[in-house]
Amino acid sequence: MKKHAILFLSLALVVLCLSCSKDKTDDPQELSGGQSPIGAIGVTVSSSSSEIAGVSDFNAVVTGLTDGVSAYSASATVTNDLFKNMLSNFPGVSVNGDVVTIADMRIQQTTGGIKCLTGPSAGILVNYESSVGDTYPFGSTGNVRTVVSKSTTDDYAYGFYMIKTIQVAMNPPSALKSSGISKFTFVANHKFGLVGVKVDFDDKSQVTFPVYSSATN
Repeated sequence: MKKHAILFLSLALVVLCLSCSKDKTDDPQELSGGQSPIGAIGVTVSSSSSEIAGVSDFNAVVTGLTDGVSAYSASATVTNDLFKNMLSNFPGVSVNGDVVTIADMRIQQTTGGIKCLTGPSAGILVNYESSVGDTYPFGSTGNVRTVVSKSTTDDYAYGFYMIKTIQVAMNPPSALKSSGISKFTFVANHKFGLVGVKVDFDDKSQVTFPVYSSATN
C-alpha cells in the first residue's frame, strides 16, 4: 500500500513536474511543431478515479498559456495521513483537510512533443520524431530519459482505441529512490499526447496509470 501511495505521488509530481526547485531547464533540445491544442486554456487532465491507498480523483486544468508554455493547477483527494504529510513538504503544495492542491505547474506541449519546464526533472519528456535509443538530458546533473520503444502498429490499448506509442524511460529522482520505485516510463501518442505512466518497483512488479486529456493534437 505504501508503494501505491508513492506511485500516485510520482504521477502527480514527476509526470507534471511538481517538485519545484528551479523554473527552467538548460536542456538545449527544443521541440518541433506548433502549439498543441492539449496545452490550451481550459483543457483538463485526469487519471483513474479509483482510490489507491487513500488517494483518488486526481485532476488538472490548464489555467494559463504564455509563449507556448501552459500553466496547470491540480488537485487530488488524499485521506492517507502519512501521504499528506509527505506531500506538504513539497514547495507549492497546499493541504486543506483531505484536499491536496498544487498551482502553476509549467509544461510546453507542441504537436511535436512535450517538455517540462518546472523542477529538477525539467526537460523534454517526449519528442514524437525520436527513434529508439535517443536520449533527452534533463535537469543539471547529466541524467537522461531514453526512448525504449516506438511501435509501428496499433498495439497499445487506450480507452476504446488501439494506438501506436512512443515510450520513454527514466530512473526515479533522488527524492524517490528510497520509495521502492526503480523506473518510470512515459507512454505517449502523437494525437493524444501523454497517455500513460508505467512505474516499475524494486520487487519486479509494475503498475500503469492511464492519463486522459480533454483535447487532442
